[in-house]
Amino acid sequence: VQLVESGGGLVQAGGSLRLSCAASGRTFSSRTMGWFRQAPGKEREFVEAINWNGGTTYYADSVKGRFTISRDNAKNTVYLQMNSLKPEDTAVYYCAASRLGAMGVMAMQRANEYDYWGQGTQVTVSS
Repeated sequence: VQLVESGGGLVQAGGSLRLSCAASGRTFSSRTMGWFRQAPGKEREFVEAINWNGGTTYYADSVKGRFTISRDNAKNTVYLQMNSLKPEDTAVYYCAASRLGAMGVMAMQRANEYDYWGQGTQVTVSS
């Protein structure tokens, strides 16, 4: 499975961006997908995840009400809509795919539950 993120860039605080992650292969629709981010000097942190059919999503408290994950299994793509962006959202955002289609919410947050990772896309929010 190869994952390619796109949609990052520079945006002013309060603005919006939509990240996309395109997956190769025929198993995308059976996988839980997640978004993580890593800011300079910080550890990678969980942002949001979605199960195989979009029926279950889970998000970090820091993005509650601002970010929304979705997926289009027909297009092998997962999205992260980011609204009301803040300077502290500045990070490299990574898409990840699990071998499992469904996980508990605690597992969804753990990076080691994901088997495939994209190369990341930079999001910079200016104040």
